[in-house]
Amino acid sequence: MEKMIETHSAQETWQAGYDMGQTAAAGQVITLIGDLGVGKTVFTQGFAAGLGIQESVNSPTFTILQVYEDGRLPLYHFDVYRIGDSEEMLEIGWDEYVSGKGVSLIEWADLIPDLIEELPPETVTHVEISKDLQKGLDYRRITVS
Repeated sequence: MEKMIETHSAQETWQAGYDMGQTAAAGQVITLIGDLGVGKTVFTQGFAAGLGIQESVNSPTFTILQVYEDGRLPLYHFDVYRIGDSEEMLEIGWDEYVSGKGVSLIEWADLIPDLIEELPPETVTHVEISKDLQKGLDYRRITVS
């Protein structure tokens, strides 16, 4: 089932993430896809807040993975923008995280389709964020499937 959310500010995009974080379950994998500057990190910050995470959440672009454990569930925040191939993900313990007791949120998940396809489909939620400049600079379309 596909759901579309339209937001008109960074705060609304944050709120969409927050709402999803409040209902997230252990073992869930969120794939987050969208161009640079579309709001993936803002959405992730809201998602983390929805899990009850207090610490500052930033894009882990240079570390691939950030782990946040102070919420109701651990959040495993991946940013795979700079990885060379899926093998790098396996080396950092991909399997243990995505099948663990927390929630995995993966920015740029479209760069590792082979790993995503190996996951049980019922555990994966796809989130795509896009802009439509004709609807304004702050407009975002968030498609959840």
